[in-house]
Amino acid sequence: MRAARLIKMVLLLQSRPSMTAAELARELEVSARTVTRDAQALSEAGVPVYADRGRTGGYRLIGGYRTRLTGLARHEAEALFLSGLPSALREMGLDDAASAARLKVSAALLPSLRGASHTVSQRFHLDAPGWYQDPVTPELLPAVAEAVWDDRLVRARYRRTPSGEVERELAPYGLVLKAGVWYLCARAGEDFRVYRIDRFTAVSVSEDRFVRDEEFDLPRFWEERAAQFARSILRTEVTVRLSEAGVRRLPHVVDRAAAEEALSGAAEPDAGGLRTVVLPVESEEVAYSQLLPLGPEVEVLAPTALRERLADTAERLRDLYR
Repeated sequence: MRAARLIKMVLLLQSRPSMTAAELARELEVSARTVTRDAQALSEAGVPVYADRGRTGGYRLIGGYRTRLTGLARHEAEALFLSGLPSALREMGLDDAASAARLKVSAALLPSLRGASHTVSQRFHLDAPGWYQDPVTPELLPAVAEAVWDDRLVRARYRRTPSGEVERELAPYGLVLKAGVWYLCARAGEDFRVYRIDRFTAVSVSEDRFVRDEEFDLPRFWEERAAQFARSILRTEVTVRLSEAGVRRLPHVVDRAAAEEALSGAAEPDAGGLRTVVLPVESEEVAYSQLLPLGPEVEVLAPTALRERLADTAERLRDLYR
């Protein structure tokens, strides 16, 4: 990413009196021509890069740059660390700040800005593996994002059921984008909870700031809550007999943690190499759609209704391809 390369170039020049184009090209893994273009871009953005000509020449920063010019405001520096997520920036209303940061990138940040990457990681976490779809932007997301950035309390109305709403005062700690859905991790009273942003019907951002618990770790909190949620919906059990191929593929079609736990607790394979496993699932309907792709690599032993439904599907497939 060019922004990261520009930052590295400034840091290199700050650490040495002067560097030739060839030295910079080697450190940055680009061509000497790219170094020339990058130096020009930095100069146009206000970073005092100076080129000395001649055999012993090179690039250097005008002395005192680190103390006289920061180049980035705090919100721009923090937005820069999200520049790899352009769609998320647009949805949170931070694309202008990110654009300004890239134009003014200098890397010579004041001490107050050097914790920007930590600040961002504790406020925004992208949980995307396994799902790729265009997220629907909740109308109130920019207001919530603003409160998260500034550690401001919010008063929000939240739709818990189709016909019922509650009002809460929240300390908004962080946002998570999961499978195209935005969630807010917030402290309500003494407890940390998770709210879907699209279920907020009103949000009022207070002028009052809350004191952030420095021990709060957003990625870890989300991982724990996601695991709890996944377990909470697995209310039914099915008993299946799996081939060796079925054992390998099972974690890819059902909840991975549930599959791995069920397999670890299962008995050894029988004489035919088949393993019998008791698997927790959300419902028989969900189990049907999950196990069907395994085809002949899985045999449902119980419940009977699910076994009969898969047998009927197998009969229809046989008739179709006969």
